[in-house]
Amino acid sequence: MEHVPPPAEELARLDRELAELDARRAQLLTRRAWLLAALRPPAPTAAPGWNPSAWGAPAAGRPGAPAQPWGYVPPKQPSAPRSAQNVLLTLGGLLLTIAAIAFTLVSWGSMGIGGRSAVLALVTVAALAAPAMLLRRGLTATAEALAALALVLTLLDAYAVHAVAAPDTDGLGFTAVAAGVLAALWTAYGLALGKLHLPLPAAVVLAQWPLLFGAWAAGAPALVVGWALLATAVLDGAIALWGKGTGTRVTACLGGSVMAFSALMVGLTLSVTASGPLGALAPGALLLTGAAAALAGAWRAPRGFARAGGVVAGLAVVAAVGGVPAAAVPEGWRVLAYLLAGLALTAVVRTRLPRNAAIGVLVASAAVVAGALVGALPGLAAVLLGPVTLLSDVWAGSPEGFRAAVGSTLPWSELAAAPVVLAVSAGLLGSAYRWWPSLARIAAPLIAREEPGPGGKPESAGAAAYDAGPAGSAGAPGTGTPEAGGAAVPGTGGEPGAGTAGTGGTPAPGASGAGAPGAPGAAAPGASGAPWYAGGRAGAPWYAGGAPAARRRPSGAALRGAAGAGAAVLGWGALLLAGAVLDVPYAVAVAGETVLVAGLLALAVRRAGSGRDASAAVPVTALVVALAGAVSAGLLSLASEGASYAVFGALTALFAGASVRAGAGVERAVFAVAATVGGTVLTGFAGRSLELAPHEAAPLVLLVPALTVLFGARLRRNPVALPVELTGALGALVAVGLAVPDAPFLALVLALCGVLAAGAAVRPERRPVAGYLAAALFVLATWVRLAASEVSFPEAYTLPVSVPALVVGFLRRRKDPEASSWTAYGPGLAATLLPSLAVAWTDPDWQRPLLLGVAALVVTLLGARHRLQALLLLGGAVLALDGLHELAPYVVQVAGALPRWLPPALAGLLLLVVGATYEQRLRDARRLKDALGRMR
Repeated sequence: MEHVPPPAEELARLDRELAELDARRAQLLTRRAWLLAALRPPAPTAAPGWNPSAWGAPAAGRPGAPAQPWGYVPPKQPSAPRSAQNVLLTLGGLLLTIAAIAFTLVSWGSMGIGGRSAVLALVTVAALAAPAMLLRRGLTATAEALAALALVLTLLDAYAVHAVAAPDTDGLGFTAVAAGVLAALWTAYGLALGKLHLPLPAAVVLAQWPLLFGAWAAGAPALVVGWALLATAVLDGAIALWGKGTGTRVTACLGGSVMAFSALMVGLTLSVTASGPLGALAPGALLLTGAAAALAGAWRAPRGFARAGGVVAGLAVVAAVGGVPAAAVPEGWRVLAYLLAGLALTAVVRTRLPRNAAIGVLVASAAVVAGALVGALPGLAAVLLGPVTLLSDVWAGSPEGFRAAVGSTLPWSELAAAPVVLAVSAGLLGSAYRWWPSLARIAAPLIAREEPGPGGKPESAGAAAYDAGPAGSAGAPGTGTPEAGGAAVPGTGGEPGAGTAGTGGTPAPGASGAGAPGAPGAAAPGASGAPWYAGGRAGAPWYAGGAPAARRRPSGAALRGAAGAGAAVLGWGALLLAGAVLDVPYAVAVAGETVLVAGLLALAVRRAGSGRDASAAVPVTALVVALAGAVSAGLLSLASEGASYAVFGALTALFAGASVRAGAGVERAVFAVAATVGGTVLTGFAGRSLELAPHEAAPLVLLVPALTVLFGARLRRNPVALPVELTGALGALVAVGLAVPDAPFLALVLALCGVLAAGAAVRPERRPVAGYLAAALFVLATWVRLAASEVSFPEAYTLPVSVPALVVGFLRRRKDPEASSWTAYGPGLAATLLPSLAVAWTDPDWQRPLLLGVAALVVTLLGARHRLQALLLLGGAVLALDGLHELAPYVVQVAGALPRWLPPALAGLLLLVVGATYEQRLRDARRLKDALGRMR
């Protein structure tokens, strides 16, 4: 039987029809759901609140309702009854408050003592009693408004009592007592009426003042005021931890922060201004008590508040402990006492403080060290930048000491401890770099410690990931990342992202090394039993794999390298600053800086050649610091001729030796470039020693560029060759700048530079650039020489060169028609046309411009006829400039005769025409560009 159509075609057609039916059915079902949602009445919802998670979701009561199109503005709805009620209650309470204040302040004197007492008592009792009845009826908003009115009335009652019953009492003392009584009253009132939100926060605000105003009224010293502030802050902290209601806790937290800060500032001020160690003990006790209170609050506070409490406690301990010895030493050495106290805070890693609080203490320690280092920066900057002043008086004679050479007016006696601060910091960082694994083991309990939750229960079980063995397989729910609430350490000891999923140390099948970050039972990303700071695989970047928290942390190798780099920088700065503080002799200072550069270069070369990627920060930092030290030592040596030769010679030799010893890479190129710069400076010194004028010393400066050309020919395609040759080219540019004042020497220097460029052009890889540069330099040298000789007819010298050059170019074009006209004819034409144009612009006669214009016209026409780009452009440019020179006087005369408004009008008309025909002009420009591009 024969099927029409064939079975395969019919099957395909049925599949298409069924797919169309399914699509149509899905469309109809979607439309049906929308219509049902539109017809369903909206369900009542609660008052809107801050709920970003619900943004973009369908409205409650209308599930599946489509989102409105962009730009849709819903129609205005009438105000909700609750909102209107709140507005009315607020306005009513405000008006009643204003009336009560006006009555108390203005109408008080028109009533007797009985009437006054009766009115105030009656109104206050009514305002206090009304909220209770309103709450029983469910009128919470009205009760809140009357409670606010009652609060104002109680304050007015206190004012009235003081004005009538106790006018002679001290205002501050009465305020302290009244604030305490009102705080107790409103605390009891708020606890009795628990549904009201205002009384308890108001009681917290009132509780801030009794102790402070009481101490102030008693004329207590500043220390007692500080204790009063601290006691108030402790009370606020207790309320913030155990208070009833969010408003109460937030108010207590804000008040406690202000009071604690004020108390610590009082203690710090008294400690700093103490006359001796005994005088610093009492403020120190205040500061230590504040630190203990901050730590006690941090013990139960959430993560951010716990860390902030740790920071405050750490700084307070430093101020208290360091303030006692600081009061017994000279002013310049006080910073050392605080630095040692700050470093002692690192012992917190061996305590049982909660993790977040301990991290805050460590942050405080780091802040103290950073502050001490910042205090040493002015002296270090003066040592490094001070020798710049010697540039104005080179080789004026050796100064007496280091400070005289630096030329700074800093109070060096106050910076006596700065070198010690730098040295201590450098020593600690160096020790951390040297014994990093031990340091990691010491810090492991801090990172892997269990976090106590709000109820004192640990947030994660089995958090000792560091002690779980090399596999890091002990996992527990929530131990993935700190963000997930766990405390497992995201390590970098293994492959990024490696871990073992499971619980109880039993890996799940097929899940080895693939645990999800932060998932129950998932080990930390990259966990291998070592924390993220413990070094890990050499060369593993800190951003490789792992959970987001782990990716944000630098690897242990990076941290160790940063410690080593910091030790190198701080140690170098300590030695430099020590020389200035001790005011060592000038020769010792120069020799010391040079020796420091040598040591840094040795460190950079040794580390760079070790091939250890994990410590790459150390050689790079040593290289940068060595360059900075070389610049400083070189500037410092400019005071003496002998010192200049000795320092720059030593620096050149050191950098050259470092370039030989260093491995291939950027470091070797930097060393070679620095050696080239040092050699160039030495040639300049030689010219000054020979008492040569700057332009006479210019050819001498070209010795180093000549050596770089030979060096580049020797190295050829070595990566170091190009940077060295470019540095030599900069030296040649300096020589040209020195020769500019004297034209004959400038021509000589340009010719010598052309010779060097021609020598570089011998190599094929340099020929495309160096060949053109050599030709340009030779032509420029010729022009300068002609100008220096005051030649009035340069054609007599240029035509004998141009004619043979054009003949050679013509023969080249006949042999190779594809050769560029710029290569064949450009040098010959430029050698004659450009010098003649320069002379024609200063020639008062008409013969030379006429002949030059005719020659340029002929060259232009030949270029257009034979489609030669060089002839067309050179000839046209010379013809245009020559014509402009001839027409310029007449243009000036015509412009002077025209009205002043006419040039702007013509310019505007031209712009309008160009704008109206912009597209056409653009097409014309493209066609002209294409036509020129097709020329040879």
